[in-house]
Parts: sequence; structure tokens; C-alpha cells
Amino acid sequence: MNTEQISELVVDSLENIKGQHIEVFDVRTLTPITDCMIIVTGTSSTHIKAMADEVIVNAKKAGLQVQGIEGRGHADWVLVDLGDVIVHLMLSATRALYRLEDLWNMKALVPASKTDMQ
Repeated sequence: MNTEQISELVVDSLENIKGQHIEVFDVRTLTPITDCMIIVTGTSSTHIKAMADEVIVNAKKAGLQVQGIEGRGHADWVLVDLGDVIVHLMLSATRALYRLEDLWNMKALVPASKTDMQ
């Protein structure tokens, strides 16, 4: 699967489980470690864990290898590394504190997710 297909799989997984404020960033020109970062907000630690599990299960079903998972213990910020795509699943307060979008000075590839438009 290419980066765009992996990103679409991740976004679909997050939308299916009600992820909020999903943003997709192309970081190929900013870092050699990955091609794409996806940031999503969850409503609780339980929601964050459920979203991470959904992404992992769907990635494995698609034949992808999960490179790593960090932060499941506290679940205020969970990172799922799919190689070409890294997914940051964060509580609202954590996302506001770290402001990854500002850190990378990135513009989203896609507008706010469909769930934001409801």
C-alpha cells in the first residue's frame, strides 16, 4: 500500500469510531522518519485506546506491519507507527498543550474530517 492508501485506511478507521478533528499532514519534506502524520482527538483515555486498537486491527487486516505503539498505559497520547504513516491519538488537553500542528508548522492535506462538519 502507498502512503495515501494507508492514510485513507487510518482516517476511515478513526471516523468509524468517532475520532474528532482528524488532520492529515504530508511531512516528506520536513523529516526523513515518515511520509505522513495523522493527528486525531479522542474524548477519553478509553476512546483513545479504542481508536488505536481500531487502527491497528484494520492495518493488520490490510497486511500492514505495525512498527510500534507508544503511550497505551496512560492513553492521553498514543502513537501508532505504521512506517510511512504515524498516527497521534490525543486527548483534547494534550493536543492543545503540545500543538504538533504548530511545531511542524504544517498545513493539513485534507480539511477537517466529516465528523467535524456534523
